[in-house]
Amino acid sequence: MQYAKLGRTGLDISPIAIGCMGFGDPSHGYPSWSLDEDASRRLIRHALEAGINFFDTANLYSNGSSEEILGRSLKDFAHRENVVIATKLSAPMRDGPNSIGLSRKAIMTEVDMSLRRLGTDYIDLYQIHRRDRTTPWEETLEALNDVVKAGKVRYLG
Repeated sequence: MQYAKLGRTGLDISPIAIGCMGFGDPSHGYPSWSLDEDASRRLIRHALEAGINFFDTANLYSNGSSEEILGRSLKDFAHRENVVIATKLSAPMRDGPNSIGLSRKAIMTEVDMSLRRLGTDYIDLYQIHRRDRTTPWEETLEALNDVVKAGKVRYLG
């Protein structure tokens, strides 16, 4: 497999990414048509064997179980330094006034929860899934910069 740079970074990614929206428990969460864990693991292993190293998920996919399945699968089938994990935030993950959006509080909470679900100590690409019109961009961008400086995230999108 030939690899390409991610945008204007030095990060090498496969030209094909595996979107993980369809991994999770089909009985709950979003989307309802998700593959169960066994089927998801087979797909992830096949992708790795084909040289695909780029996996894209989000905190909200199947209420976080997509991240959990991806993390367990990559731990079993790959070396962490050989894969690129992208995940996203901004969706509500629990009840409460600060459980949604791109506030500093939400970002700091969600990055730690995604790291726990993925079973890793860093995320390669952390992406804003949806714009938050109620939080100033300065607050959002400063918090995102801080998660990079803390070593929890390598790149932002």
